[in-house]
Amino acid sequence: MAHENKVLRSIETPDGGRCVDLFVRPDGTFGFEEYRRDSEDGRGWFPIGFHDERTFESEADALEQAVATIEWLAAVLDS
Repeated sequence: MAHENKVLRSIETPDGGRCVDLFVRPDGTFGFEEYRRDSEDGRGWFPIGFHDERTFESEADALEQAVATIEWLAAVLDS
């Protein structure tokens, strides 16, 4: 049986080229991943951060580490 993470929040850049998903795993731990998409490529989002294996005890902890790790995220959240 395959497990599925549940996305709790998706934060996207104004130009729509990048996003960060905060998610909860079936085991109750939290994580995040950074994605990008190219407008000329219709295949959708591609993971680029490779952070999805990192685990956190709370959504707030995952967000805090995402902000510390992903250069553009703080500016998007502040706007």
